[in-house]
Amino acid sequence: MAESKPTATAKSPNSVQPKKSGNVIAWIAPFACILTGYLIWRFVMGNASGFENPDTSGAWFWPHHTGPKSALNGIYEGGIVVPVLIANLLVVIVFVVERLLTISKASGKGSIAEFIRKVQFHLANKDVDKAIAECDRQKGSVGNVMKAGLRKYKEMIANTELETDQKVLNIQKEVEEATALELPMLEKNLVFLSTIASVATLIGLFGTVLGMIRSFAALGEAGGGDAARELSKGIAEALYNTALGIGTSALAIIFYNIFTTKIDAITYGIDESGFTLTQSFAANYK
Repeated sequence: MAESKPTATAKSPNSVQPKKSGNVIAWIAPFACILTGYLIWRFVMGNASGFENPDTSGAWFWPHHTGPKSALNGIYEGGIVVPVLIANLLVVIVFVVERLLTISKASGKGSIAEFIRKVQFHLANKDVDKAIAECDRQKGSVGNVMKAGLRKYKEMIANTELETDQKVLNIQKEVEEATALELPMLEKNLVFLSTIASVATLIGLFGTVLGMIRSFAALGEAGGGDAARELSKGIAEALYNTALGIGTSALAIIFYNIFTTKIDAITYGIDESGFTLTQSFAANYK
């Protein structure tokens, strides 16, 4: 007797297809944030009206104003590293909002556990169409993967050529393909948060070191009580860099952990949905 081998089935029209989506924000946002960071530093924090002794030399890129009237103007004197830190903070804010919108959409409507329970109930009653309708109502990544698997599930019910094990493998393969399309969308752009979480503090320290070098250089050129007072002011200004770097890094770490936790929950739901489909088909269509 000839040995039966798994038969590959042709891709059905209902099979999940790759999503064509660009990532324009990943290219535009960093450059826009750098420009915005400089403009905030130069024209808001560095507004000449906010200093006792504004620079009247006509320097445009980095006027050397002194005597800040407020803490906001004092941050300006932290130096040219400050706009880089502001840009980092803006990048974090942009991608936090972008990931919030994307992951909220991917989570779908209602509880994932409740959604899977409803699908299991419909499959136990052999009502695949109602299970697909539940996926349409869920409108999330778990629903998308489940729907792709259910379409293949329905196709395999009508298939009379394959053995049950082969049908289960086809359903499993469809779920894996749908999962491979969903997960990159969930994890996209998180690299910006993870990178800034690590780098922002170092950039802040770099700015602080530059400020300290300038302060001690000024101390070496002068002397007396006035020099000591100017040194204290210089150190305070330099520490603004560290504060901005630590604050930005902390914000990036917090939201990165929040997003990875949400993604883990969605991934678990996707894995459970695939297990539900294969186990249901194996039990109901032996």
